[in-house]
Amino acid sequence: MNKRTVCISLVGTVMDKAKFHQRWDRWRPTVSLCQQEDLIIDRLELVHTESDRALTGEIVADIATISPETTTQTHEIEWIDPWDFEEVYVKLHDFCQNYPFNLDEEDYLVHLTTGTHVAQICWFLLTESRHLPAKIIQTAPPKRSSGDSIGNYSIIDLDLSRYDKLAARYKQDATEGLTFLKSGIETKNDAFNAMIEEIERVAIRSREPILLTGPTGAGKSQLAKRIFSLKKTRNQIEGNFVAVNCGTLRGDSAISTLFGHVKGAFTGAANERTGLLKAADKGLLFLDEIGELGLDEQAMLLHAVEEKHFRRLGADDEISSDFQLIAGTNRDLLKEVAEGRFRGDLLARINLWTYQMPGLAQRREDIAPNLEYELKRFEQSNGRKVRFNKEAHTSYLKFGQAADASWDGNFRDLNASVIRMATLASEQRINQTNVEQEIKRLQQSWKTSNSTTGLLEKLMPAEALQEIDLFDRLQLESVLKICQSCRTLSEAGRRLYGASRLKKTSSNDSDRLKKYLSRFDLDWSAVKHNS
Repeated sequence: MNKRTVCISLVGTVMDKAKFHQRWDRWRPTVSLCQQEDLIIDRLELVHTESDRALTGEIVADIATISPETTTQTHEIEWIDPWDFEEVYVKLHDFCQNYPFNLDEEDYLVHLTTGTHVAQICWFLLTESRHLPAKIIQTAPPKRSSGDSIGNYSIIDLDLSRYDKLAARYKQDATEGLTFLKSGIETKNDAFNAMIEEIERVAIRSREPILLTGPTGAGKSQLAKRIFSLKKTRNQIEGNFVAVNCGTLRGDSAISTLFGHVKGAFTGAANERTGLLKAADKGLLFLDEIGELGLDEQAMLLHAVEEKHFRRLGADDEISSDFQLIAGTNRDLLKEVAEGRFRGDLLARINLWTYQMPGLAQRREDIAPNLEYELKRFEQSNGRKVRFNKEAHTSYLKFGQAADASWDGNFRDLNASVIRMATLASEQRINQTNVEQEIKRLQQSWKTSNSTTGLLEKLMPAEALQEIDLFDRLQLESVLKICQSCRTLSEAGRRLYGASRLKKTSSNDSDRLKKYLSRFDLDWSAVKHNS
């Protein structure tokens, strides 16, 4: 049994109207629906407003003349403002909800040519969401030279190939965005890939601050640049990418660098300075190591992020800057807040989208694709195409993916490693000898970085280290060296206080060591965790 064809259409207040004696010489889209030789409309559902009752009656009469097989039914819907999207959508949605669709016996079309643009968009959304189980039909006027008034039509099924192609194109755009954020590297780490997928969605949908955490060398700066470039290619950002490492900023210089200053604001301020926040207007500001900022700069930054304006050093009036902020840090900012070194209100403001960047040691399966990426970078920078031989490649990956490869500098270590091997390679091939020499360099480098001096830097903020006298620092380094070599707090205490404990009738070496470490805000678990 052939199904009946039912078409739902809004009466076109302008396009469907014509003077009575001219109406058959003029193209009228709703009437045209029923004039097509290869399209039979069994029933036409005409939606109209009260003010269009007379026009609707004329259309019904004309359709009865040209297409007696078509039954017409009218539906009156009244809206206060036909350009109010919410009102139009709600009323058309209600129409769909109350309409007695019979999918077993009828096929449905929705006419998308008449009505306001708002109504056309609402019909499309209701059809795409299947609230209106129909195909879209569009009518078009005839060419001027054709001499007829019927025009033509096209039918679009959102469930079929055309829509699939649009969906495929959308998926392709999303995939290109993900690949772009990963610098074209085919990464294999599932957790990292999932994180990048979410960052891609956030980057193109939001201008709120993004916080990138993770160890030095994990790729925070590179990712921030890629986010900016992605937004730029999508025409979502107009200004520049402005980046600064907050660890290089101190005192008045920090405020001046970020917020600018007026002439004479302080000794040596011979000229005014714009500042990086203003330079990032309509662009993206990347503050790496944001945890290094002082509390005064943090307060000023919070005001600038929330209010989009701030005051330059020494100025009376505020200036505006509308930038998106990406912040990076290798610190635990929650701990910094608890210890009074970072403002809780600023953290709350930049903590909306927070992503922990894993180090290379947590992404060992990504060493291979990143190795190829670094070789391509070397080729672009040096004009020499260098590759591994098979034995050398296998040997390097076995070393790099082993559990004892610490990759302290993360991707910076890998980049430096590739540059060294590629530079020393003979005949543009990295061989086994090159790899063995490089493995020794990396092992020595990691051994040095894991010294007690390195441990101090891991355990204590830079400001705290600067406040320790050299005498106390050397003593502390020696104590930590003993702690590293001991399995328990008690064992370390016995070694450190071996002489004095012999002179006492009773002694708690563990408690003495614990109190010594607490003088520097250190505890045993943190020392052993970072050893």
